[in-house]
Amino acid sequence: MRRVLVTHADEPIGRRIVKVLFHDRDVAHVLGVGEGPAPRGFDRFLADPDSRFAYLRSPVSRHRSVSDLFGSSRVRDAGIDAVVHVPSHQPAAASQRRLLAGLPPRTAEARLVLQQCVESDTLRTLVALGSAYVYRLQAGNSNRLVESSELALSPDVVPEVRSWVDCDMTFRAEVGSGRLRVVLLRLPTVVASGGYVYLNPLLSGRGGARPRPMGFDPVCALVADKDVARAVRAALFAERSGVYNVAGVESVPLSVLGSWTRRPCVPVPAPMLGIAAGLLRLAGGQVQLDRISGAHLRYGFTLDTARAERELGFRPAYRIGVATAGDGERRLETAPI
Repeated sequence: MRRVLVTHADEPIGRRIVKVLFHDRDVAHVLGVGEGPAPRGFDRFLADPDSRFAYLRSPVSRHRSVSDLFGSSRVRDAGIDAVVHVPSHQPAAASQRRLLAGLPPRTAEARLVLQQCVESDTLRTLVALGSAYVYRLQAGNSNRLVESSELALSPDVVPEVRSWVDCDMTFRAEVGSGRLRVVLLRLPTVVASGGYVYLNPLLSGRGGARPRPMGFDPVCALVADKDVARAVRAALFAERSGVYNVAGVESVPLSVLGSWTRRPCVPVPAPMLGIAAGLLRLAGGQVQLDRISGAHLRYGFTLDTARAERELGFRPAYRIGVATAGDGERRLETAPI
C-alpha cells in the first residue's frame, strides 16, 4: 500500500493524478498539496471525515515552506512514503518571479522537493514529471527520441526549455545514487478533454493566436492527461528507477494542434520573429520571447516509449481525436482506446 503526496494538486494535471490515485485501492492515503484552495472537484473526497484524501495549502518553491511541509505532523501522521512532483503548468506569466538564488520557480521547486525527499528517513519513492522538450532536436520532423538521446544543452536554448533541462538533470543525478528511488517521466504535449493543452512551450496557457516561423510545421507528440496519471501510478508500483518517455499513440503538426485548441499558429517570416524577440528581450518580455523562438517551433519529434512499456508496464489507454463540442466547435478530446 502506498501513501502518496502530490505537489501542485490544485492544477489540472495534479488534480487528475489525485483522482486516479484516490480511486486506486492499493493507495492507502493521498495528500494533495497546492498553493491555492482545494479544487471544487475534491469536495466529495474531503466530505468524509475518514477519507483517504487530505489537502494542504503550501507553496513548494520556497525553502522554508517546503521544509515545514515535509516536516509537518500532517505528512508524518499520514505515513507518506512516496512523492509525486507535478511541476506548475499554469500560464508562464504567473511564474516568472525569481526565487532560490535567482532560479526560475520550476527549477527551484525541483531542487527543494528533491532535497527534502533525499534527506527524509521515511520517503522511499519520488516520481517527477518532466518534459520531452529537453531533447536536442535535429532539422526536420524525423526525430525519434529514446531516453539516451542528447539533451538540449546549447547555451542559446530559450529559458523556458532550459529550465526543463535543469530540472531533468537535477532528478537524473539522483537516479540509482542512494536509498531514494527516483523515476523521471518525460512528457510531450499533454492534452485534456475540451482541448486544453499543457507542457507545450508554445501552446500552453490561454487561447489566442501564436506566431511560428514560416516554412516550418513541427510534429508534436501527444499524451492524454489520464494516461499521464496512469503512468504515474505505474511508476509508483513498478519498483524501478530511471528515466522514461511517456506518450500516446498520436502525433500531429503544430498548425493542426493549434487550430484544434483555439490557438492558431500564424506563419510569420523568421527575420520578423528575430526582430520581435530582440525587442521583447530589451523590454523584459521573457515569456513571449520563449514562445516565439527555439528549435521546438521548427523541428518535430516523436518518442520511443518501449522502455516504459517494458519496465513500468505502461501502455497508453486513451486516444486523442477531434470531436464536435456543444457549441459546434471542433476540438481535441480524449477517449478510451
